[in-house]
Formats: sequence, C-alpha cells, structure tokens
Amino acid sequence: MKEKIALLISAMGDKRTPWYAKAMVVLTLAYIIGPIDLIPDFIPVIGLLDEVILIPVVYTLVMKLVPDEVKAEVLAAAKQEPVHIAIKIFGVCVIMIIWLTLIFVAYTLL
Repeated sequence: MKEKIALLISAMGDKRTPWYAKAMVVLTLAYIIGPIDLIPDFIPVIGLLDEVILIPVVYTLVMKLVPDEVKAEVLAAAKQEPVHIAIKIFGVCVIMIIWLTLIFVAYTLL
C-alpha cells in the first residue's frame, strides 16, 4: 500500500502527468475529506461504502492516465529512495487539508 501511495504522489508531482489525472485525485480527496457525501457516513456500513468503492476506482483510473514512462521512472526511483519521506509528506498534506476545511467551515458558519 505504501508503494502505491508513493507512486501516486510522485506521479502527481511529475509535469508529464495530465492535468485531468491530477484534478481527479484532488477532487477525490476533497470528496473524502469534505463534510458532504452522497450517502451520509452516519448510516452504518452503507455510509462508508461510497468511499471504499471510490478510492480503488479513482486510483485505477489515474494510474491508467499516467504515462508508462512516468510510472517506470517513479518505480525505479522508489527502489533507490525510501518510501517513508513521501508518506510523511502526504500525511502532512492531508492534515493541512483537514485543518483548512475545518477553518473554512467555521468561517462560513460564523
């Protein structure tokens, strides 16, 4: 799983990755983190099912959109460099997105 996340993060940082693949990742993260869902999360099992289905589908689509040469370069670099740095950066970005979302919601409610 760590390798897949590192591959996705590195591919999103590459200039050869199409903008629409990057937009799909950003919109999916916004949907997952955002307070509005198609199926509310408080409904047992079914509420979280949309995220469970959405994540693998978007990952598969994005990996099909990323050029093969970018995937090969990222995988070669991942074998040489530790994956932990990319995972930590991704974690920091997720936490920042959560905080910014909470600040935005608090601001709009006030």
